[in-house]
Amino acid sequence: MDLVKNRKILLVDDEPLLLEMVETILRKDGFYRIATSATFTEAMEAIKCTMPDIAILDVMLPDGDGFSLLREIKKLSDIPVLFLTARGEAEDKIVGLGLGADDYVVKPFLPKELTLRLNAILKRTYSSIHQVSLPSFKLPNCDVDLAKAEVIKDGQVFPLTAKEHAILSILYDNANKVVTTDMLCQSAWGNDSYGYNNTLMVHIRRIREKIEAKPSTPISLITVKGLGYKLVIEGRR
Repeated sequence: MDLVKNRKILLVDDEPLLLEMVETILRKDGFYRIATSATFTEAMEAIKCTMPDIAILDVMLPDGDGFSLLREIKKLSDIPVLFLTARGEAEDKIVGLGLGADDYVVKPFLPKELTLRLNAILKRTYSSIHQVSLPSFKLPNCDVDLAKAEVIKDGQVFPLTAKEHAILSILYDNANKVVTTDMLCQSAWGNDSYGYNNTLMVHIRRIREKIEAKPSTPISLITVKGLGYKLVIEGRR
């Protein structure tokens, strides 16, 4: 398992097409734990609820600016930050880097340049950490350790496959919320995920066999008809 690709990324930009394009670029490079925000307010909520491992910020936001957002992030955590913005003036770069940003990429940009810089930051920041800071959590019938990619139930250890791990990770990141079928397919199979709905159902069934006491009547991994699935974890917002 590529530990770098398991890192959680927060993209913040108020241009929907740009967000979609950058997310596609990152998924093609192997990243799958990606959250997006279009405003300063949305970004702060995402950071407080589920702290990402790195943030990619635009400078210009409708309800604030990326520099102020960086200041707020640094009050909560020392995660790396990369600016991706049309503001290419030298003064802006100096301000961003001076506030603690790890890199500053100006639009328009080459996709390969972005992924190379992102991977370099992640490797540099987390090189001394042998295990990705993925969580362990309890469900009524088992313990799930995402760092070790395994489920412990009734004294037995059940390893998670790469696809099961990707699906459970995105469900955990959005615990107690509905995750659409399309989002789960993208997490497991990337941008070329069209037509994988039936395959997803197979993986969901196998996950339930590992985490549920009665897979046919699940209480933790719930189907939300017509939308997707929800991982129920008590105590999570």
